[in-house]
Amino acid sequence: MKRSLRSIAAGLGAIAMLGMWSTAAPAAEPVTLGVSIPAATHSFTAGVVWWSEQAKKELEKAHPELKVIVKTSSGAPQQANQLQDLLTVNKINALVIMPFESASLTQPVMQLKKKGVYITVVDRGLTDTSAQDAYVSGDNTAFGRLAAEYLVEQLNGKGDVVVLRGIPTTLDNERMDAFKAVTDKHPDIKILDARYGNWNRDDAFKVMQDYLTRFKHIDAVWAADDDMAVGVLKAIRQADRKDIKIVFGGAGAKGMVKTILDDSNPLIKADVSYSPKFIYDAIKLTAEARLKGEALPAKTIIPSVLITKENAKDFYFPDSPF
Repeated sequence: MKRSLRSIAAGLGAIAMLGMWSTAAPAAEPVTLGVSIPAATHSFTAGVVWWSEQAKKELEKAHPELKVIVKTSSGAPQQANQLQDLLTVNKINALVIMPFESASLTQPVMQLKKKGVYITVVDRGLTDTSAQDAYVSGDNTAFGRLAAEYLVEQLNGKGDVVVLRGIPTTLDNERMDAFKAVTDKHPDIKILDARYGNWNRDDAFKVMQDYLTRFKHIDAVWAADDDMAVGVLKAIRQADRKDIKIVFGGAGAKGMVKTILDDSNPLIKADVSYSPKFIYDAIKLTAEARLKGEALPAKTIIPSVLITKENAKDFYFPDSPF
């Protein structure tokens, strides 16, 4: 993560706080906080797992009356089952969850809330916000908007674009809606297709292979994730396609930022920040608020920033897992 985002997370002074304070009842002490997150199936979620463990270690050391239980899941059904275990076996009274999927996790989370568990949802929102007390996320609207503005500018307002979306979630919808809100203003920018690559290198490779077969001319690719961008680049290399001018990923993975810094790939010139450290912030904010019997703001949004060669050094952290 870049230095300025680290200071944002530490001081919370530059984080945009939206919404009114929740009226949820104060939690009884001691606090048992469950953390439910996707498994480290790609580099971004590896960062989420790493930051979650960091939060657990630091917070339990600082607060003996706090217990943090981190659970990872490889899919929505497993995550739903783990939520029940966190409630019945671990007796949690607070939960920080990054849902594997939005729709299928909404009711399982709602069941915990009805049992009196304080709920903080992170990143991938639920389809019914009444199931949560607080929401912490990166700026998904800026994530999509900044990518579209960059592509429009680089293509001089004219070109054929293919899109790889993530997993069906509210945040993916926000990103895609923001991207299209920009491109719709430029009728000469044509979105040839937009399909899910599941934030996965192998899936993105297959989607891009299909695009390359179906479309004989592509000017730019919005991969919408740096892992997917890796799969996209592999497919382009194998097909030896020379028409593609730009591949734009997303989230500021260290490998992609290093590529921008070194100017080592002509297709990769920019990215957008979206650090997995928001899970650390969400756990810390939730734990400390519940220990005081307080609630969080209804919504906390952490800004996204366009990464270019001019500022990439501020986003490059070689020791980070992401």
